[in-house]
Amino acid sequence: MVYEETDLTTRVLGSDGAADKPLLSVVVPLFNEHEVFAALQTRLLELRTRIGADYAIQIVLVDDGSSDNTWSLVKAFADQYSFVKGVSLSRNFGHQRALFCGYNFADGDLVVSMDGDLQDPPDLIPAMLAEWKNGADIVFAVRRDRNGETIFKRLTAFWFYRLLNSLANISAPLDCGDFRLMSRRALNGLFTMGDKIMYLRGMVGWIGFRTARVEYDRPKRYAGSTKFDLAKMLRFAIDGITCFTSAPLRFSYVIGICGTLPFLFYLLLTLFRHFVLGMDLAPGWTSLLLCIIAFGSMNLFGIGILGEYIAKIFDTVKDRPNYIVQEVRNGEEQSPRMPGLVGQRTPRKAEFR
Repeated sequence: MVYEETDLTTRVLGSDGAADKPLLSVVVPLFNEHEVFAALQTRLLELRTRIGADYAIQIVLVDDGSSDNTWSLVKAFADQYSFVKGVSLSRNFGHQRALFCGYNFADGDLVVSMDGDLQDPPDLIPAMLAEWKNGADIVFAVRRDRNGETIFKRLTAFWFYRLLNSLANISAPLDCGDFRLMSRRALNGLFTMGDKIMYLRGMVGWIGFRTARVEYDRPKRYAGSTKFDLAKMLRFAIDGITCFTSAPLRFSYVIGICGTLPFLFYLLLTLFRHFVLGMDLAPGWTSLLLCIIAFGSMNLFGIGILGEYIAKIFDTVKDRPNYIVQEVRNGEEQSPRMPGLVGQRTPRKAEFR
């Protein structure tokens, strides 16, 4: 075999000069994952050995502003292996933007994204590649079971995915996270979206293409503790719903109508009793106070929902970058294809489809 150096990556070529193997990029966003990094590194190298006969592999590790020594470990890994690309963001931009950054830096014909805590097992990637060979552009890893998670987390995740799919016009499978495989043309489709509020699970479901699924039992976290606390989960859920459906706005409208009807009925009943039946009206301070509280609560509820959408508009019109790159190992920090300060990549032609 010979190698061709291009502005994209080192391509593996056959004797006729054509690409001999598809390039698989594995994208892993990291935030304070020093406890699990050694095991992650071992598993990724084992994956490369396992599929190396059929695929060239690139590993893209994105440090999302870690406060521990995660970036030092990434740099050491990248310095040891030329196929490892390390990217350090200038601060913590959040999991979804760090993952999108990794997509921008990935040069592969195929891109697999996974979490760095090894709850997304690299051993599942060969099964995902098999589905790609069968014609799928997007392969979702769907969780059959969620080992090591609390009942609260399981129940909220179960109902959230079903609520979102029922409200939004997206076709992502239920119970899947960010562990997925995407072909180059599917990734190019993702790059054409201009969303500033990143909810990649919905964005990937929205772009379409032929999909497949691989089911697995999600293992416990290998080491350390989750960085996704209750507040982040709630913010993530709100972003997912408000970015992909206007149903909450319509829902507040329906709530307002439904809340008005009982009080309208009560008003008509009171007038009937007074003018038709000749009954004296009671002072009614309690009922009046209840009416004020009810209508006030409904107004605040509607204003709160409206505020979420206005906040999304505000974040969008500011047009700030999705992320800012601080340092890169084994890759270009700025290029026409990957403007690091903009966080949006120019699509390129898919070579293996």
